[in-house]
Amino acid sequence: MAAIHITDIEAAINHWRHRAPSPDGVALAPEIEALGEAYALMVYHHQTTIGEGDLPARALAAWHAWYDTTPDTPCIAICSTSQGDDLCKGCGRTFDEVQHWPAMSPVEKRVVWRRITLEHSAWRFNRYAERAAEGASTPPSPAP
Repeated sequence: MAAIHITDIEAAINHWRHRAPSPDGVALAPEIEALGEAYALMVYHHQTTIGEGDLPARALAAWHAWYDTTPDTPCIAICSTSQGDDLCKGCGRTFDEVQHWPAMSPVEKRVVWRRITLEHSAWRFNRYAERAAEGASTPPSPAP
């Protein structure tokens, strides 16, 4: 079973800090409170991951809401697995990960995202990083 890494909890907290800032400078938004409590317990127990089923429902809901704001796939439309490679040069996923991506859970997808980000060897992180960033912010050209 896949587990949520503490860095994803941190990212979700930071997302909610910017999205739902404290109205009075003291009280926390419910999402931040729920994620912060889980984060604090992970730190206290020296855990780097937490099972999806071990995360309290409010924290899991806040995590899923953050996840929905992230890119779904690391694909940059340069797929070398279709050419027979076991590991895609474009995105860094294995052939099986590419094939089963649509059926993977958000937690399983984040595990893959973490691995390919740490490996930092796929073209998405070097040769085509600018292209991927531009593609995310540039609307497609109209068809002729």
